[in-house]
Amino acid sequence: MTLKETILQEALTIFKRDGLGNVTEAFILNKLDISQATFREIFKSIPDLVNQVMEYDLKVQREEHKQLLAKSPNAVADIMNLLLHGINLVKKTNPLFYLQLQQNFPQAWQIGMEHLHSYSYHQIYDIINKGILEGNFRKDINIQLVTKIIMEQLNMLLNPALFPPDRYNLAEVFRSIFLYYLRGLCTDTGAKQAEHFFAHNQL
Repeated sequence: MTLKETILQEALTIFKRDGLGNVTEAFILNKLDISQATFREIFKSIPDLVNQVMEYDLKVQREEHKQLLAKSPNAVADIMNLLLHGINLVKKTNPLFYLQLQQNFPQAWQIGMEHLHSYSYHQIYDIINKGILEGNFRKDINIQLVTKIIMEQLNMLLNPALFPPDRYNLAEVFRSIFLYYLRGLCTDTGAKQAEHFFAHNQL
């Protein structure tokens, strides 16, 4: 891991643990134990740091998804593994992180939104199509529409106006939005696969 990657990883850990309410250059230099010269050599500004941390986080998530899906036996497990991974990420993240990211760092927020549409949409689309071919998802599914609905459900989850983090447990909201909807997409065979997954994984 390079110095830059180490800094990005440490910053990501701090941001997701403490939120983004007090992200100043002095705070970052102290927390990361780096010099101002090192900071300015790598980052143009605090918003640039947050942008690069967001891009790094998404890169790490894509790699984690590859590892998860490589071990997955079918499309139902694909979706469920991604869901479980998402729930665990939300559980480990300060609820204020997403709200502060959206309000204070709109460019970084946009990086996240573009990732959903350029990466997550195609990933979900391909998994649903795979599940139909396997016989685990219903054949009458409109793949484009279902994928769009899942993406909009994710946007709904991350909308602080709908689910203020001080009033709702985002991990529980995540679970409530997705698990029951995905069950409805399954055939009888797929439902059995889902039940098997639930029996062996703690959601």
